[in-house]
Amino acid sequence: MIDLRSDTVTRPSPEMLEAMANAETGDDVYGEDPTVNRLEAIAAEITEKESALFVSSGTQGNLLALLSHCQRGDEYIAGQEAHTYRFEAGGGAVLGGIQPQPVPFNDRGELALEEIRQVIKPDDHHFANTRLLCLENTQSGKVLSMDYLKSAAELARSFNLDLHLDGARIFNAAVKLNLNIKEICQYFDTVSICFSKGLAAPVGSVLVGDGDIIGRARRWRKMVGGGMRQAGILAAACIYALEHNIDRLVEDHRRTETLANCLNALPLFALEEQPQTNMLFLKLPDEVLKRLGTWLLEHDVCIADSRWVLHRDISDADLYRIMELCTEFNDRVLA
Repeated sequence: MIDLRSDTVTRPSPEMLEAMANAETGDDVYGEDPTVNRLEAIAAEITEKESALFVSSGTQGNLLALLSHCQRGDEYIAGQEAHTYRFEAGGGAVLGGIQPQPVPFNDRGELALEEIRQVIKPDDHHFANTRLLCLENTQSGKVLSMDYLKSAAELARSFNLDLHLDGARIFNAAVKLNLNIKEICQYFDTVSICFSKGLAAPVGSVLVGDGDIIGRARRWRKMVGGGMRQAGILAAACIYALEHNIDRLVEDHRRTETLANCLNALPLFALEEQPQTNMLFLKLPDEVLKRLGTWLLEHDVCIADSRWVLHRDISDADLYRIMELCTEFNDRVLA
């Protein structure tokens, strides 16, 4: 099965499984797992942050960031379609009493600076305390420019706001911009980074930041049940991903662009826009998209909706098969 639903569907390679099997382990809740400690040290070093915390998922990393930055009755600003606001079960509000203030993304995946400015609450007892600005990079496959990040950080600092980045796919952004991720991370107090998406590890994320905030996050991790024991088995996969699966992201980007060019040449198909990284978004009527999904599934290609995501488990041969099937579907429908 060729699976285009997400880059979370990848399976560990034999080499990654070998690294996991050979991992040295200890009790991480006691701080005694050497492989977890090594992963956290590597993550802190490559992001140029003081400290890092290994967590089970990007959702947990984002939640711990919200809980560590904000008190009950505080507010965070995030995108209307942001993962932290829409797709994480309201954890900040439910568990932290933290009010979200959504702002629409523009067509570049940014929160417009003026719209951020307009929703920051005044120092008045009628309002929640605006405490944190959350950005997302990449956002639906779009890469935030360095100029934008600098301007957003300057705006946040002028209002004494902290900044958190949902960097689930930060390595895709860095590869696209041909930068080290520390250049992106420099503008943020905390960054949540996933290994289980483009980097193709089975489980795991890290939250990075200064020592005090990561200390608070470690306590929150324990409270929400995120303390793991011999977690070095999982951390070993993440270390392997950092050492072997970053540079190859350019292949996912190349294949996504090739697929987009093919689809753009077919009269039936249309895209929301040209992809920047490893995601493309179809612009098709619902009925046509439903027929396309059925057709592809009959030929061992799985999609979820209009978002198609390429990843390590999609080869060039798979790519050509997808393009062949879409071309045949186009010809059949328009015949």
